[in-house]
Amino acid sequence: MKNELKFKTNIDCGGCVKAVTPFLSKVEGISKWEVDTANPDKILSVDLDGATEEEVVNAVKKAGFTIEKI
Repeated sequence: MKNELKFKTNIDCGGCVKAVTPFLSKVEGISKWEVDTANPDKILSVDLDGATEEEVVNAVKKAGFTIEKI
């Protein structure tokens, strides 16, 4: 079952996206994710395919960024 979640983050540039990529890549059950760095809230959209919201939040926090579900 696919499930899209959106989060407000402080991932605000290409370098930040690169920094968080290995952390999100380790989470099994994410089929796709992207950050809208043009949006003032830096919206992270995640398509879950088995992963949990908590796993996504933990991965982003481990990478050193803030994350909040919207």
